[in-house]
Amino acid sequence: MIEEMFDVVDELDQVVFQAPRSVVHAQKLLHRAVHVFVFNPAGELLLQLRSAAKDEYPLCYTSSASGHLAAGELYAAAAARELAEELGLQCTLEWLAKFPAAPETAFEHTMLYRAVSAETPRPDPVEIAEANFYRLDQVAALIVSEPARISPPLRVLFDWYTECGPGAARAISGLD
Repeated sequence: MIEEMFDVVDELDQVVFQAPRSVVHAQKLLHRAVHVFVFNPAGELLLQLRSAAKDEYPLCYTSSASGHLAAGELYAAAAARELAEELGLQCTLEWLAKFPAAPETAFEHTMLYRAVSAETPRPDPVEIAEANFYRLDQVAALIVSEPARISPPLRVLFDWYTECGPGAARAISGLD
């Protein structure tokens, strides 16, 4: 199997060079990722439990869908691709915010998107051990009660979402 190639970026998210996934992760080089929060019509957030085979944060809860950008890929394209690959969903994505690369975001410049769907997700069993919808208060309680089972990026993104919400991103970016 051919190893994925990532764009290695600087603090400003400018491409510096490309490197294989294993090198990027081993050396904690800055790179790019997307996360998608999928909500059902009742306002519940879909969380996935990462499979035991994942190289980072196995058997930890994370965003509904997430993944790295391939070298040269755009953030929005990666978000749509990850949503389809991991959950079998195709929905309208709303951009919410961009987070700088840091240890808490797994050294990834991260774009967060939101989707609402009434479709039943079809989780990829290679990527996802399980996926369930939770009320936001249940997610907050899970983060407090089982912090070791929550991926650091999910903590950062969920904290931002509950503190600022999607309206804040639109106001900051001038999209309102």
